[in-house]
Amino acid sequence: MAPNDVRIPAPELEALVRSIFVAAACDEAEASRIAAHLLGANLAGHDSHGVVRVPRYVEWCEAGYVLRGQTAEVVTDGGSFAVLDGKFGFGQTVAPQAVALGIERASQNGICITALRNAGHIGRVGDYSEAAIRAGLISIHFVNVAGSVLVAPFGGVDRRFSTAPFSVGVPLPGRPLVLDFATSLVAEGKVLVASNGGKALPPNALIEPDGRLSGDPRTLYGPYESVGPRDASKGAGAIRAFGDHKGSGLAFMCEMLGGALTGGGTSGPVDQRARIANGMLSIFISPRHFGTQAEFERMGLAYAEWVAGCTPAEAGVPVKLPGEPEAATRADRLANGVPLPEAAWANIQATARRLGVTQ
Repeated sequence: MAPNDVRIPAPELEALVRSIFVAAACDEAEASRIAAHLLGANLAGHDSHGVVRVPRYVEWCEAGYVLRGQTAEVVTDGGSFAVLDGKFGFGQTVAPQAVALGIERASQNGICITALRNAGHIGRVGDYSEAAIRAGLISIHFVNVAGSVLVAPFGGVDRRFSTAPFSVGVPLPGRPLVLDFATSLVAEGKVLVASNGGKALPPNALIEPDGRLSGDPRTLYGPYESVGPRDASKGAGAIRAFGDHKGSGLAFMCEMLGGALTGGGTSGPVDQRARIANGMLSIFISPRHFGTQAEFERMGLAYAEWVAGCTPAEAGVPVKLPGEPEAATRADRLANGVPLPEAAWANIQATARRLGVTQ
């Protein structure tokens, strides 16, 4: 927690965000979904996909870039696979619909692949891996953002990729595993958080047009006021891909699978449309149908325990498995409140006041 952060009790924060989206003309159910999902990202420690995005979501909704009350339409149905069009609805509405269909069919038939296109920002992708885990399913998710270029490929300085998240969920009994990360060195939301006075970026997270590395959010956003909107089109630089050629290659494949295969479009070449949209290719697998569930769970747990038992490089800091940092952060923040940078909290409060929401 940074020195200037404020801690907001989770129920209070969720109620405020829900009220903001009701005031923005979402119905109660949709407002509740958005609030729960954004808060859930903060509780998991993924602040880049949390309530810091409330002002931007409201601005997109008011501009018509994301639409209220949409139902994802199944445009291709092959039984074990389906293509769905989110019709630019809120990601927290249409992505769960696609995930629910994939879970239902994989639970019945052993496997299902869903391709979602034209969804509003779907938020923390690990949330959908966790939904599959609760159903006893393995899931793999490749995500892109059509029309959004923020990340430079390895060896370049120009923007070519979206932040292209990737997630895998594995349902081990008592030890669920969730791998969830952006293929950029930092998520765009982390740049947003840093610009609002939150955790500083690594000094090599961004790259300037001349190849100089940077940790200054202005590389991405250009000049900005402490309280107010952030616009990535105003900056001259880019976010870097993580892991050099490896992260760059995975980002490329997220664009191929989440963007081109779904039919929603890749990050670029960028046209003049202001609207951007997520695409997500999801694979759901039922270990029970594979006939290997008992061995899968036995071997998976044994291996997880063996990896976690590795001698730590730093005394007293044990090796953590995917999903364990999020679980620990969730427990802490439910007990002690959600830390928010003062500027981020001020932006949320300003949005609430503008919409006539009393706090």
